[in-house]
Amino acid sequence: MKLACVVHRFGADIAGGSEAHCRHVATHLAERHRVTILTSCAKDHITWRNEHEPGTSTLGPLSVLRFASARERSLHRFAEVSEQAFSGTASDDVQEEWFRENGPNLPGLLEHLRVHGHEYDAVLFWAFRYAEVYFGLPLVQDRSILVPTAEEDPVIRMSILDRFFACPAGYIFLTPEEQELVERRMSTVPPPSCIIGSGLDPAPPDRGQDLSSRGVRAPFILYLGRIDPNKGCADLLAHFVRYKAEHPGPVQLVMAGPSSMPLPTHPDIQYLGFVDEETREALLRQAMLLAMPSRYESLSLVLLEAWNHSLPAVVNGHCAVLKGQARRANGALYYRNYDEFARCVSVLLERRDVARTLGEQGLAYVEREYRWPIVVRKIDALLEKVIAPPHPPR
Repeated sequence: MKLACVVHRFGADIAGGSEAHCRHVATHLAERHRVTILTSCAKDHITWRNEHEPGTSTLGPLSVLRFASARERSLHRFAEVSEQAFSGTASDDVQEEWFRENGPNLPGLLEHLRVHGHEYDAVLFWAFRYAEVYFGLPLVQDRSILVPTAEEDPVIRMSILDRFFACPAGYIFLTPEEQELVERRMSTVPPPSCIIGSGLDPAPPDRGQDLSSRGVRAPFILYLGRIDPNKGCADLLAHFVRYKAEHPGPVQLVMAGPSSMPLPTHPDIQYLGFVDEETREALLRQAMLLAMPSRYESLSLVLLEAWNHSLPAVVNGHCAVLKGQARRANGALYYRNYDEFARCVSVLLERRDVARTLGEQGLAYVEREYRWPIVVRKIDALLEKVIAPPHPPR
């Protein structure tokens, strides 16, 4: 099959969850299909500044076709439109303006879909909230598959999405909670779909990397991903600082990922910034537990990666997706306030038997559900349903 994957940013150095999910899925689909990535020239999801050259390049088995953004995002205008769009009384025009201001603004990509979209057997779109998906998917809706990466946040409540969510010919969901969230918004009978989460290869062998040169010391709690208030990082930092004041001891908080917020100075908090794959693996292997504080997730890839290393976790219990993942795997504890956070952390740090059991149960869950052959089979079955011609009547 000839497939296109549409995503707002693309590259091995992009830290975003949906971008990484697209890259991993596309790479494995390319083992059986011809796959082209349709994306922007941006590295930064805040400004959409053009940093890559437009045109065609390759990344492993993937052909990558980049389109320049017509303009950078105006954060002032975006804030104004967001306030109007999320008011609950916004017109369709105002809500559509939100998608334009959210960006990226890629007229060349939309024109490519308009002119060449029919040349692909299927077009997969990642993350409904971005402009190239909202405006691009209806151009090829008869062969479109949406990976919505939907979260229980203000965007999902926009009234114009009832119409949009009725467009795709198929859906790839990341969790049952996400499927339920989106299907409640559909104005038609739900089309074919599958729930895949994300595929994982077995964790590589331990290379014995010494992290002390990066200021990391055992024991430590790990946060891995974008350091952003929207990811619950401000709450995590406040919880940890209070925890250390009430529970003196050697435990450290290590945060690895690009930051978009002020970072407090604390002797037991270490910020590493963006880390390479080898360091990432070492952090997951050597941590005592993973902290996942986000309220809004469609799937936590990092949580699956932690379980792939038999690493237990504490997750935000206000997030239905994280709570659902924790309960299905029986591999994490969840909290809803500081007191519960403190009890969860203390249990996992002090009761290593409990921590070990949770980590082992998380790994067993990954083995059952998230190895790549299992995931790819589900996607291929969906592709056959979406693009296969109907059987002629007998």
